[in-house]
Amino acid sequence: MENVTTLTPLKQPIVFELEGFHVPLGQGSLLFFLALLNYMVVLLGNGVVVGVIIFDKALHRPMFVMVGNLAVCDLLGGTAVLIRLMIYFLTGQKRISYVSAIAQAFSVHTYGAAVQTILAAMAYDRYLAVCEPLRYNAVMTSARLVFSCVLAWLVALLCIGVLFALNVGTPLCGTTIKHVYCSNRSILRLACGPTPINNIYGLCMTWSLSTGTFLVIAFSYIRILHACIKQGRSDNSIRTKAFQTCASHLVVYLLYEIASVIIIMSYRFSSFSQNIKKFFSIMIIIAPPAINPVIYGFVTKELRRSIIKQFTTRVTHKQSQRVNPFR
Repeated sequence: MENVTTLTPLKQPIVFELEGFHVPLGQGSLLFFLALLNYMVVLLGNGVVVGVIIFDKALHRPMFVMVGNLAVCDLLGGTAVLIRLMIYFLTGQKRISYVSAIAQAFSVHTYGAAVQTILAAMAYDRYLAVCEPLRYNAVMTSARLVFSCVLAWLVALLCIGVLFALNVGTPLCGTTIKHVYCSNRSILRLACGPTPINNIYGLCMTWSLSTGTFLVIAFSYIRILHACIKQGRSDNSIRTKAFQTCASHLVVYLLYEIASVIIIMSYRFSSFSQNIKKFFSIMIIIAPPAINPVIYGFVTKELRRSIIKQFTTRVTHKQSQRVNPFR
């Protein structure tokens, strides 16, 4: 007669333990400083972009409003992962409550989904601006801009909301999450039994969302490229303007895609250490949010000029107050 092992489901309150990185003795403070530096860059860069877009009425246009939404999305992703990572590096604390784990996982997945939907909305906006310049203002009205932004967030939240709703009531029999941060997949691995419905929905949702957004972006840029070739023969300024309009968006999209490919490839090479694989797995969350504001700040002239203008205005105002404190 075979021995049958019975798994006992855990009862609330459940406390997980993140496997995290293998941190050499005495290196925790250095890693904490690097994570803190990364988070400060994410906060400062995206905060400046959001603030400038809000306060400068000249930037209250579809392109920049969508850039502001992307910056908020980057703040969500960076905050969800980096704060917990800093706590781990500084204190060695690996324990995380069930509610905190679900909140982190939901934020990370929402970030991943919203990035794709917002970039797709931005690509369609650029298509209208370049290919339909005469009809652009009539098509992309304030109401449609708000609808596009709300739809991008709503699709992401709905997809991820259903994903986590399927997990409600799933009995868990383990507490060790073998990852740097909490995710839907890492939590489901602790389930007492198979979870076919969750797995099928997760795969279908991921494939549909990634394919759908890719097709929108590909369609938009194929049409933009066709318009540039067709109209650029007679006027090179059209080609230059189109490049300036779309370059930053295309670079950001490629950045996410390259990070995704690196993550997939890292798990194909068994020679890589677990620390390297884990680092690559969080790179898509910690690298783009820090780099995106720099890309938009340098490539987009209007945003760069507005940032410089806002900064110099505030510095001049403070200097005038020092010179005449009673004014």
